[in-house]
Amino acid sequence: MTYQNYSLKQLQQIDAAHHLHPFTDHKELREVGSRMITRAEGPFIYDSEGTELLDGMAGLWCVNVGYGRDELAEAAYAQMKEMPYYNSFFKCSTPTPVLLSKKLSELAPDNINQVFYGSSGSESNDTALRLVRHYWALEGKPEKNRIISRKMAYHGSTVAGTSLGGMDGMHHQLGGAVPNIVHVMMPYAYELAQAGESDHDFGLRAAKSVEDAILEAGAENVAAFIGEPIMGAGGVKIPPASYWPEIQRICRKYDVLLMLDEVITGYGRTGEWFAAQTFGIEADTITTAKALTSGYQPLSALLVGDRIAATLVDKGGEFYHGYTYSGHPVACAVALKNLEIIEREGLVERVKTDTGPYFAQMLKERIAGHGLVGEVRSVGLMGAIEIVKDKATKQRFSPGGSAAVVVRDHAIANGMMMRATGDSMILSPPLIWTRATIDMACDRILKALDLAQADLRTA
Repeated sequence: MTYQNYSLKQLQQIDAAHHLHPFTDHKELREVGSRMITRAEGPFIYDSEGTELLDGMAGLWCVNVGYGRDELAEAAYAQMKEMPYYNSFFKCSTPTPVLLSKKLSELAPDNINQVFYGSSGSESNDTALRLVRHYWALEGKPEKNRIISRKMAYHGSTVAGTSLGGMDGMHHQLGGAVPNIVHVMMPYAYELAQAGESDHDFGLRAAKSVEDAILEAGAENVAAFIGEPIMGAGGVKIPPASYWPEIQRICRKYDVLLMLDEVITGYGRTGEWFAAQTFGIEADTITTAKALTSGYQPLSALLVGDRIAATLVDKGGEFYHGYTYSGHPVACAVALKNLEIIEREGLVERVKTDTGPYFAQMLKERIAGHGLVGEVRSVGLMGAIEIVKDKATKQRFSPGGSAAVVVRDHAIANGMMMRATGDSMILSPPLIWTRATIDMACDRILKALDLAQADLRTA
């Protein structure tokens, strides 16, 4: 029996009785009931009641080619018919991960030529942590195992991913993180810059917090620094231009590996295939997932730099790590077709030269002047709107994050799916958005801001 045989209320009752959602207050959800998203096409999603929503989040940062792509369904079907599954253990492989690995090595920065597969960004960051520590052990330096991360970073929700991330609430619930991971300040000038401090100087100061952590631990004990090129789930925090070159210099000076988490930024979001190319970063590992298949199949790919790969091969010995679905042939077939679509339609170049600059322009011209908006920021098709009570002083509403939720609810009620993270309204739309779609989004966002402002004034 299909879902069409059930009413919304029936589906909500079944959902409440049996389905535990991620990142959810389950008591609250059962009081209000789930919104049932039942179909999608292009840049739009539709709920069970027929409501059309412009998807400003590309699902969960991932549906880069938009919804309803028959080619991706056909690629999955063809692979399932030929061979739905075999593993990558026991000296075996299947053709699609082999060909996908070749393709990814062609798209990735020049120093990266090896790939390790999983099913999610969280898994991929687990792998990165394991691999980096294994690398230093192979090099005869097992004590070099400390990882430096950042406050408000998000690197997944497994035990290792939560530990690598810098979300206090997640750490508290975990009740015991993976050891030897420390967190330093995030590079968010709007909130953390000192009076009169330029963006350039702030970027250098934020990078120095990484150097200070290396010196405190002793470089001989520090394995790597991990960071998102743009902090995504933490609120689309974009570092100043001075930050990443200085991080690169510091890592090289102290022989510390550089791990990039591009689960969100990979595959065209910033106007390059990878944000490493946007910011000129030479990383030792790059974690990717989400848009690799545009969300049509679960798949992650850890891109491994030549330095680590050479040691792994030359030193030999088994790497005791892997997943049942590492290099799943169906997921890899979908990824190959997805990358083909992105290339064929010139989506990366479009973001770089057309929609990305227009998106930034419209945020500044149409959104930034609103009374609730402290700042707007974007790179490519990834942006944020900071909600404040007072533009001049940057005073926030209390409690923190409460006003952004009001904006979010009005946005969704008026046909615009957005996400509230702290005091930030964040956007990460499908790469198929056009200038007309961006105009539509701005219309709906402005309406939500106006309605929220009226509510917050009378609250």
